[in-house]
Amino acid sequence: METLFENMNTLNQTDITLGDFTLTIVAALVLGAILALTYKYKSNPTKSFVVTLAILPAVVSVVILMVSGSLGAGVAVAGTFSLVRFRSAPGTAKEIGAIFMSMAVGLACGMGFMGAAVVFTVIMCIVVLIYEAVGFGNTNHSELNKTLNITVPEDLDYGEIFDEIWERYTKKVEMLKVKTTNLGSLNKITYNITLKEKGIEKSLIDDLRTRNGNLEISMSNQATEVMEL
Repeated sequence: METLFENMNTLNQTDITLGDFTLTIVAALVLGAILALTYKYKSNPTKSFVVTLAILPAVVSVVILMVSGSLGAGVAVAGTFSLVRFRSAPGTAKEIGAIFMSMAVGLACGMGFMGAAVVFTVIMCIVVLIYEAVGFGNTNHSELNKTLNITVPEDLDYGEIFDEIWERYTKKVEMLKVKTTNLGSLNKITYNITLKEKGIEKSLIDDLRTRNGNLEISMSNQATEVMEL
């Protein structure tokens, strides 16, 4: 068992053989593919993100190899790779966790700890699959929490006009913001609400339309808007 976590000394030397280099890349690609397939379980990621997740361990491994096994220099360079995607688009907590797992596998492979990389990948994949299967971390009322956007005329007193509807359909209502639109002739109000039960969204929207002059109303799950890092 001890040999499983012993690093390949040849990978820490200045001269890297073609065989060691190829073995490292192949191992990183295989483990990256396993991580990517695990991430897809009960998820709907984009193709580009899955491909990136699969090849990232190999990229990080090459970086570590090129700095001759210097972990500090390797992390400094490879760490920037994980931030590129999140400079232009926000990433969810799950995506960031997957990126860091891929980087960890790549670091282990690049340093020559092939056995540790395999064990880490297997354990983390099993844990992820178990958590997804049992719904670990799900809140009991997540499907009832909604974000509601209502457009109203500028002369409408929106402070109390919806109170009767809130009492009928919701357990909790929180006004988040009010924004003027259409050159100030309309107000767009955003609420976080908790419904009393499932399946009443249409009735709620229909009743709201009678109060806001049949202007635009939109509703979405809160999780899709607030679970970004």
